[in-house]
Amino acid sequence: MSTTIEVNNKIVKKLEQHKTNLAYRTNKQQVFIIGSKGIPASYGGFETFVEKLTEYQTNFRIRYHVSRIGNDTMRYEYNGAKCFNVNVPDIGAAKAIYYDIAALRYCINYCKVRPSIQKPIFYVLACRIGPFIGTLKKQIAELGGTLYVNPDGHEWKRAKWSASVRKYWKISEKLMVKHADLLICDSKNIEKYIRETFPKYNPRTTFIAYGSDTTPSILSDNSETFTKWLSEKNLRANHYYLVVGRFVPENNYETMIKEFMKSKTSHDFVLVTNVTEKFLEELKLKTGFHKDKRIKFVGTVYDQELLKKIREQAYGYFHGHEVGGTNPSLLEALGSTNLNLLLDVNFNREVAQNSALYWTKENGNLAALIDKADQMCPQEINEYGKKAKARITEAYSWQHIVSQYENIFLKNIDI
Repeated sequence: MSTTIEVNNKIVKKLEQHKTNLAYRTNKQQVFIIGSKGIPASYGGFETFVEKLTEYQTNFRIRYHVSRIGNDTMRYEYNGAKCFNVNVPDIGAAKAIYYDIAALRYCINYCKVRPSIQKPIFYVLACRIGPFIGTLKKQIAELGGTLYVNPDGHEWKRAKWSASVRKYWKISEKLMVKHADLLICDSKNIEKYIRETFPKYNPRTTFIAYGSDTTPSILSDNSETFTKWLSEKNLRANHYYLVVGRFVPENNYETMIKEFMKSKTSHDFVLVTNVTEKFLEELKLKTGFHKDKRIKFVGTVYDQELLKKIREQAYGYFHGHEVGGTNPSLLEALGSTNLNLLLDVNFNREVAQNSALYWTKENGNLAALIDKADQMCPQEINEYGKKAKARITEAYSWQHIVSQYENIFLKNIDI
């Protein structure tokens, strides 16, 4: 009798396993996302992307798996995605490289012990692990999987890196392009760069932008949270120019500060950024900004509704980024601030088109544009705001971006 029960239990278990295998095969495209710090999102572009990709998911034939930097091996579910922590030792600049490799190995091994997973997609965000990707790509191919890569921006151009690190980034980028089955570029200019720089690899590329929205802040103009912030920073609504971004040289803080100081504007210049003392001291020596009471470094703002209200109530927004593709802070500014003054580079023109004003790094150019902007009438400024929001709605809404990603991921099922 016990033998019969044992046999029946084994049959039931096999049937359950068969159902699970069938579900993996027929219903779910398994997508493993490596390279973000994880979700729930911390403050960063890739983190926000993964948060929105899972939040706005509409096609549930896709199952997302998301790596996250953590101090344990915890697994959890968030926005329907399976998330797992990767414990990364504190090894300085190489920490991000270690993390990507460890996370990708985890995902590969996860699939190895689950032969029911068919044609998994491994989507690596940024080109950090090029020298190691060849071996890992072989393992992915053995699983019947594909390697997707987001090449991000021109990381090797960033001034914060030493010459040797920039050389590593260039080599790493080349090898990631060589081994990727598909490169998903968030800028048409980055896609063009990949195709023109690496023709010998005949890279397969596609363009899917980063996303944003035009939803107003939930805070009212006279909310206590906003008015208290204004009071603490000695500011008035609609009487300040604003910049939000990483405090790094390639975002052209030096040019923006020097030009603002040359302008005749009576508005303040508010810099929402994570100040580092070394770069701040360099700027003091080069610009003397500390002698101009209009220039105000106000620290970071992590309350996203407050940050959106700060953007909405700015007279104008400066964007000096010149490295990388579609920049999240630019999209957020276009979705919230009426008047945007952008550095005239391909990446920024591609995004904003005719919904913004443009400046160059030529001496006096931005100063003259600021003075011109000060003379614009409210109707003209509002027209720019309407164009900017229309541009976001048309090409950069998260619903639109996520739909494009789902189509790309689901095509893999039929490959």
